[in-house]
Amino acid sequence: MPARDPAGDAVPSTVERSDDKAVRTWEKTYESALETYDDDGARARRTAFAALKHTHEKVGDHWEPKERNGPSDEQAERGGADSDLPTAGGVDANASKEHLMDLARRLDVPGRSSMTKDELVEALDKASRRETRKAREKD
Repeated sequence: MPARDPAGDAVPSTVERSDDKAVRTWEKTYESALETYDDDGARARRTAFAALKHTHEKVGDHWEPKERNGPSDEQAERGGADSDLPTAGGVDANASKEHLMDLARRLDVPGRSSMTKDELVEALDKASRRETRKAREKD
């Protein structure tokens, strides 16, 4: 049964479009965080996404398993879902530039061949957000 937060929201659509492991990771972490934190579910959602980012990366409108488990960006490395540091939005900023270039090709990111690694991370985040919007419009 999909996890539901107190507001009645189900598993996020990007997670629903992902593999079973991503769904299980998000649901189990979310449910555990709801029991741990006494809030409206926002902190539980952030915690669930933080856990998911250790095993998966956002590619377009869904999450795919990472080549190596571990933190995806500086905020995740510091271990705080409540940190003020910006995130890479699910993009594995710690991946190699080659890997990021492969993802940029898959998502048809314009100008990718001349981008720095940081620019690729930003462009991939933007492309993934765009693909998520398109997918949600279809739903």
